[in-house]
Amino acid sequence: MTGPGLTVIYDGECLFCASYLRLVRLREVVGRVELVDARSTDPRVAVLCAKGYDLDAGMIALWERQVFYGDAAVHLLATLSSEGTGILNRIQKMLFASPDRAARLYPVLVFGRRAFLRLAGRVPIGMEQKSSNGSE
Repeated sequence: MTGPGLTVIYDGECLFCASYLRLVRLREVVGRVELVDARSTDPRVAVLCAKGYDLDAGMIALWERQVFYGDAAVHLLATLSSEGTGILNRIQKMLFASPDRAARLYPVLVFGRRAFLRLAGRVPIGMEQKSSNGSE
């Protein structure tokens, strides 16, 4: 599904998602990092949705031929990110490096993302995909 390196599929219209991905320092550790907007026509998005992944409920990280979804994805990103010197990077690494902590905190992030999208007048990814396919 992806070549060497790391691929992250996320909501490109979510300010928090995009900010988080800028925050984590991945290229220094893993090399090539491809960011894919879940609202794009990238065929990997359609394949993952067909496999049952709800991109409104979680981001996806594709790493070493495995799919990491939701809290598992942020846990992976935290463990792969470099130590860096930024305080925010260290905080995210501390918060999400534990799989249990990532699992407890991730629903809060999803709630915040949904609230932001609603306040910003943006539709969820699933609704956008339905309208672009001509179905309701």
